[in-house]
Amino acid sequence: MIPLVSRLSRQWVRWTCAPSPGAVQAIMRKPRAAVGSGHRKQAASQEGRQKRAKNNSQAKPSACDAGLARQPEEVVLQASVSSYHVFRDLAEVTAFRGSLLSWYDQEKRDLPWRRRAEDEVDLDRRAYAVWVSEVMLQQTQVATVINYYTGWMKEVNQLWAGLGYYSRGRRLQEGARKVVEELGGHMPHTAETLQQFLPGVGRYTAGAIASIAFGQATGVVDGNVARVLCRVRAIGADPNSTLVSQQLWGLAQQLVDPARPGDFNQAAMELGATVCTPQRPLCSQCPVESLCRARQRVERERLLASRSLSSSPDVEECAANTGQCHLCLPPSEPWDQTLGVVNFPRKASRKPPREESSATCVLEQPGALGAQILLVQRPNSGLLAGLWEFPSVTWEPSEQLQRKALLQELQRWAGPLPATRLRHLGEVVHTFSHIKLTYQVYGLALEGQTPVTTVPPGARWLTQEEFHTAAVSTAMKKVFRVYQGQQPGTCMGSKRSQVSSPCSRKKPRMGQQVLDNFFRSHISTDGHSLNSAAQ
Repeated sequence: MIPLVSRLSRQWVRWTCAPSPGAVQAIMRKPRAAVGSGHRKQAASQEGRQKRAKNNSQAKPSACDAGLARQPEEVVLQASVSSYHVFRDLAEVTAFRGSLLSWYDQEKRDLPWRRRAEDEVDLDRRAYAVWVSEVMLQQTQVATVINYYTGWMKEVNQLWAGLGYYSRGRRLQEGARKVVEELGGHMPHTAETLQQFLPGVGRYTAGAIASIAFGQATGVVDGNVARVLCRVRAIGADPNSTLVSQQLWGLAQQLVDPARPGDFNQAAMELGATVCTPQRPLCSQCPVESLCRARQRVERERLLASRSLSSSPDVEECAANTGQCHLCLPPSEPWDQTLGVVNFPRKASRKPPREESSATCVLEQPGALGAQILLVQRPNSGLLAGLWEFPSVTWEPSEQLQRKALLQELQRWAGPLPATRLRHLGEVVHTFSHIKLTYQVYGLALEGQTPVTTVPPGARWLTQEEFHTAAVSTAMKKVFRVYQGQQPGTCMGSKRSQVSSPCSRKKPRMGQQVLDNFFRSHISTDGHSLNSAAQ
């Protein structure tokens, strides 16, 4: 496995489609900010982290930051919001920060992007590492992302296939190219300029990069943070609504620790991911339980149920609890005693994914290097934009019409084909975020005839080994497994385990070898052997 420092650094250059030598040199030669030793222990002291944050805040801003005034962040307060749902004094905010950060220092998970943010002394490389992790983590669980991040990728779409949401990868590539070609190899340093200059970087990603990599005191709100804030301040309304979302961002900005903004934001996300979970929160392990209004509401309801509220200390509630507060539980969904703190927040019911069907065909022909299969590229917009797939058509109401439409699509790419060999092999069901797609899988093997050597733009013939490293979706890999399982007599073989072995992979190109040698001699490793880079 190639050490992550070296992999990320090389990917920065490789992704940009061979930028000019001057642009590459700008990355390699830019001075490193003095932000502490690159070999710090992971459990660094708070004093060390505060010093790093101070150094980050004093770092010279990049050219893309110049001329863009930084507007002061303010807590968002709405006239229709009760003070019950905000933090009303500095003492309460300070207590929240201190309790959360102390817990985080003891309980945080050891994740590769956190180690990189701790140890990488080059500001731009650190920001890039954070950027990659945040994009990967969008709509994807941490456990899934770890191996992808640690191994990283030879090409953005090649290994991205299992992560889904493929447009994220394209935007990340576009952004990396822009940094190298237009911004002199330097990342913007503030949340405002990150959003302004980098395609696909929104408010959350910009805040995460700016706070973790550059020490900017800016809050962030993702799904985990939103859930924590909703429970801590008893916000029961839909967090995706405009008013609630605005309020949550205001709370995040109010709470973020100016001395340790990156750690604070990660701590809030960590709390939501491991303790303040959606369905089974571990309230007894929560470092801010005493400040949580959701827990206070649970206690109040318990006392009411036992009819001992009058003899107990007052438990505060929203002064506007008359159905008029837009942050309280909606009148249509009153408090549910069985849910406890999970009453907050009440999300709008999610629509089930719509169901669609299509027919797809694995077209195979013999080739000089073994069997080849035909792939065509999807449009540049919409579902799975730009990825490669087997020729497909929408579902037809009858088998005869389906076969006719599919054969016409195949002939559009490969010319005349024997219709009698088109066979139905089974079906594959794959659910995307909003679509449940059923593929009727067909196969057509061209044996004993002249191979097709030319195809129109947007199509290509690949060997099986090339297919396994191509930018194809998980759904297409499922389709191919169905085809393999039904083709014991073809040159493709029937074993699902036929994948490219390490010894059969191509050696790095000369340009890549040059970069490998450069980083091998200039960048320290984190305990992994650089000699394994080509394995």
